[in-house]
Amino acid sequence: MAIAAGVSVANIYYNQPILKDIASSFQVSEGEVGSISVLSQVGYGLGLFFLIPLGDQINKKKLILCLLICLFWLLIGITFSQNIVEVWILSVAIGIATVSAQVILPLAASIDRVTTGKTVGNIFTGILIGILGARVFSGYIAEWLSWRYVYGFSAIMVLIVTLLLKIYLPNVNNNFNGYYFDLLKSTLQQLKRFSLLREASLIGGLLFGVFCSFWTTLTFHLSAAPFNFQSDTIGMYGFVAIAGALMAPVFGKLADQGNSRRSLTIAVSLVIISLVIAKVASGSALAIAVAVLLLDIGVQATQVTNVARIYTLDAQSNSRINTVYMTTYFIGGAVGTSIGLLCWHLGGWNLVTWQMLVFTLLAFFIILRPQIQQQGNGR
Repeated sequence: MAIAAGVSVANIYYNQPILKDIASSFQVSEGEVGSISVLSQVGYGLGLFFLIPLGDQINKKKLILCLLICLFWLLIGITFSQNIVEVWILSVAIGIATVSAQVILPLAASIDRVTTGKTVGNIFTGILIGILGARVFSGYIAEWLSWRYVYGFSAIMVLIVTLLLKIYLPNVNNNFNGYYFDLLKSTLQQLKRFSLLREASLIGGLLFGVFCSFWTTLTFHLSAAPFNFQSDTIGMYGFVAIAGALMAPVFGKLADQGNSRRSLTIAVSLVIISLVIAKVASGSALAIAVAVLLLDIGVQATQVTNVARIYTLDAQSNSRINTVYMTTYFIGGAVGTSIGLLCWHLGGWNLVTWQMLVFTLLAFFIILRPQIQQQGNGR
């Protein structure tokens, strides 16, 4: 399940190290090709809101397999795309189809309700390695073959995991008997029901906005002076980030032990430190590598902790709760990417790092807000 989730979600992020290759292929500007990252995340957000709630109504296994089959054909389509408009359209559709990863996540949580945080951490590790490994994979394939081969090889991997899931994935019965629009209405009601869900969603959206802003603009930063790195070298930074992703289960265990607030505080503190390093030592390849490691540990630990927290709210509504959280999460990613690209054009890496610090400090305030309120009431 973890491998399948990683293979699926990786398709949103293959484009990031190869944006310049795609731009050269179609002879378009950085701004036009940068839209691919935004559109992929917008598609993912649409899929999260309109498709993932179905996981509480219909058989999750059938939904996952259907999405993966669609993803396979869309990847074949983008492999043979003829212009940037086709890539834009297919990027949105691919984003929608890759939400199968977010059906797998609540399915895993429903199978193991004793150590939910650990289980979610394991699945999330697969997702994170998929996200981060995507950059390494696409960077090397694009450098030695072509960016089109990235999506062709991905189509083959998606087909393989689809066949494996058809054989091994368990069937889980659902209890929601209403109509589709009742399901969507109920999804929105989850946001009203749980203040913890609102808090986790805001924190998750802000931190994923930082994550997407960082990785999208890092490609431009490392391909310019003083680095002038090629796609395969930029992709190597994904190896550093994967090391951070492997810490995800550790923070999931902390959430199982009731230390979620402390886990979030530590995680966001690491992101702040990483951004300070990226700003102060922006011309050092080693310093950027350290920043990548700390940022990815912090962001991924935040998300694992948040997901473990929200799956304790109502087991019968896991898909709908997950929809609220992950939709906000990827809206944050799309906003972060858009603002990051704007800041890059207006003020380069210096302005981008300021933007990311603002997002992170807002998340830090939300985490500390209950403690600040308690101290205020104590006085």
